Amino acid sequence: ADHYDRALAEFAWPEIGETFNWAIEWFDVIAQDNDRPALWIVEQDGTELQVSFAELARRSDQLAGWFSSVGISQGDRVMTMLGNQVELWESVLALMKLGAVLVPSTTALGTRELRDRIERGGIRHVIANTVDADKFDEVQGEYTRISIGARRDGWIDYAASADSDLAAPAAVVHPDDPLLVYFTSGTTSLPKMV
Repeated sequence: ADHYDRALAEFAWPEIGETFNWAIEWFDVIAQDNDRPALWIVEQDGTELQVSFAELARRSDQLAGWFSSVGISQGDRVMTMLGNQVELWESVLALMKLGAVLVPSTTALGTRELRDRIERGGIRHVIANTVDADKFDEVQGEYTRISIGARRDGWIDYAASADSDLAAPAAVVHPDDPLLVYFTSGTTSLPKMV
């Protein structure tokens, strides 16, 4: 209760001017020299993985530069079809730094649902685990395919980003620029874009 009361009393929205990039102007600021865990993933078998704020900031900077080099630009819609894994969270921060638009998608989607989301969502790039890459074989379109895991023909290997030393372009993001596009569950009709 003490933490809740303190959080309630001390919470303040960040001051936002004409431009604001949360990943750079908030996350990177608190991440500077901060070795506390920013990400703590506990698997069902009990194994744990922790990544500090500083490491997540550094890695997302590196990844943003690499994403830019493979063609991801400000305003591009990027489907992330990943589970709860480090690559998801470092990609989210990197894409935010670039001013790209995130389109999170569950790994449970099939070819028909992916085709619909790619077409209606104007998806320019997809980031997915290699185990899910087969689902995109029947999904036509001019979109970059980036895979995490074993190398796959026609897909760019995410692991190559670890060797990147490219700087990300400075994205000027306005508070009313889009950041996320979600698709509703679509239980009674086609999913709606939100």
